Amino acid sequence: MIRVAVIGAGHWGPNLINNFSTSGRSEVRYVVDVDADRCAAVRERFPSVKTSSDLGVALEDDELDAVVIATPTQTHFELAHQALLAGKHVLVEKPLTDSSQTSLQLCQLAEKVGKVLMVGHVFLYNNAAQRVKRSIEEGELGRIYYLSMVRTNLGPIRVDVDAAWDLAAHDISLANFWLDSSPLSAAASGGGFINSGIADVVFATLRYPGDILVNLHASWLNPRKAREITVVGDQKMLTFDDTSAETPVRIYDKQVLAEQTHPEFVDSFSSFRMSVKEGKMEEPSIAKGEPLRNECEHFLDCIEGNAIPVSGGMEALSVVRVLEAISKSMATQGREVRVGSQ
Repeated sequence: MIRVAVIGAGHWGPNLINNFSTSGRSEVRYVVDVDADRCAAVRERFPSVKTSSDLGVALEDDELDAVVIATPTQTHFELAHQALLAGKHVLVEKPLTDSSQTSLQLCQLAEKVGKVLMVGHVFLYNNAAQRVKRSIEEGELGRIYYLSMVRTNLGPIRVDVDAAWDLAAHDISLANFWLDSSPLSAAASGGGFINSGIADVVFATLRYPGDILVNLHASWLNPRKAREITVVGDQKMLTFDDTSAETPVRIYDKQVLAEQTHPEFVDSFSSFRMSVKEGKMEEPSIAKGEPLRNECEHFLDCIEGNAIPVSGGMEALSVVRVLEAISKSMATQGREVRVGSQ
């Protein structure tokens, strides 16, 4: 049985507590939160769990195997650093930290102490997202031209990070995962309409190797909840709608064809024309599953040595580097910024 401490019992923490408590392979031994009311709510729902406002109480337990962190982004580095130094495996919610420098430090420390460092990029553990990756890897779509990624809703509005660090982080992790690479550059614009200095809406364009473009629209100031992604290849096209429970992935047998006109009938202005292929649309069957449950079980697999983290420290560091480039581009009126150069 893997013994776990969860730090943070706010918005997302209770979901993590529930998953690790009901896994059958792990138990939540401690919940740490500075809010007494939250601790009381945890004790009422999970009577066997010890609660504390002091992380040290949990870290001093030699039988504790892992620490799961679900606290504000600015606290991630210090908490994860303490847990790794104490010899615990760590799962921390995305983003890993608020800077590439501190994220790299955690990656190096995890390697040094030989512990798992994994980040909660939960959409990578969505069965539909895994299906999209297979379509791309197996060449079903052909050469990838671009991805369009929209993630919007009305709230929740945050004050600790902007919409890019909160929402676009999901799509960056997906794009990196699907394309098996990190972008070379980012150009972005954003607007802080609710809280000055904190972008409620972000529009960003990422350039990946192979001349692949990824366009992001992230906003918590929008009347409609959307999690819509389009992947366009030269052979087929695909859509991924995470809000659709029954048919999240659709594959379209559509493409643009260049047709050469017979030389006898060519003039200088009409040597070729473009036509559109309109084939069938496929809705692949995708097994039901809860992404967070998959993520938690994967973390346990990694602790047991049976898997390598899909969203490990280095993968999460790549996402943070992209987010830094987006922030720098927004601060310079949309100038294109090399990822990793800031």
